[in-house]
Amino acid sequence: MPYLLNNRNIKEENINIRGIPCIRLVPERKDGPLPTIVFYHGWSSTKENQRFRGFILSNLGCQVVIPDAIYHGERNPINYEDDNKAAKYFWRVILNNVEEFDILAEELINKYDSDPENMIVAGHSMGGFTSAGVFAHSKNVKTSVILNGSFNWKMSNQIFLKQLTSDTVEERDLIEKVELSDPMNNLHKLIDRPLLMLHGAEDDVVSKIPQQDFYSKIKPLYEDKTKINMIEYPGLGHFVTTNMLEDGARWILKWVTCHT
Repeated sequence: MPYLLNNRNIKEENINIRGIPCIRLVPERKDGPLPTIVFYHGWSSTKENQRFRGFILSNLGCQVVIPDAIYHGERNPINYEDDNKAAKYFWRVILNNVEEFDILAEELINKYDSDPENMIVAGHSMGGFTSAGVFAHSKNVKTSVILNGSFNWKMSNQIFLKQLTSDTVEERDLIEKVELSDPMNNLHKLIDRPLLMLHGAEDDVVSKIPQQDFYSKIKPLYEDKTKINMIEYPGLGHFVTTNMLEDGARWILKWVTCHT
């Protein structure tokens, strides 16, 4: 079995794409545009906290771009331990990430030599929710790897709300927007596109049940069943392990032409 990590030089730089601060990791390569992974961080995290994962993925021969979400990192961070803040901002961040993806993709293609035929989205936790939304609404994304996230936004949100006390009119209006954009309501946009979901079987932060429900409904719609998979990791909570990263890396190499 070949090694996924090869010895290569990775160039790292901080870039700003129309007000979105990002870390960009670029491997040595042959001539030609680069397959590009946009990797989204989770709630309360930052782009810097994802650097190591980014370096691993860039060793596949892909350019990796890690943006800061609003209210995170360089973009006005908040008190993440406050349930009221979580209720108010969690879905706003996700919806904004989804809206901003087209801006990122356009600039990455035009200014940073990204291959428009080989765009990948991935992310952990809130970043997994984001990647699900981006994948559902941006047809030019070739594949996605979701780590401890959810394509089933409505069911996941119902679970979240049981743990929170805040329920303002503004938030109820926001939920309508969430349900409109919910990938579960847009299954026709996903059929036969390569998709991998990775989830800790004992995750008590983002329940696996909504993702299982999504998987049970979407898989029968796929003509090519090799293009979709969900892997659960026994005994694992809300964490990303080396096994998960390796499974995600192998999936990307299966569906994307990388510079090796």
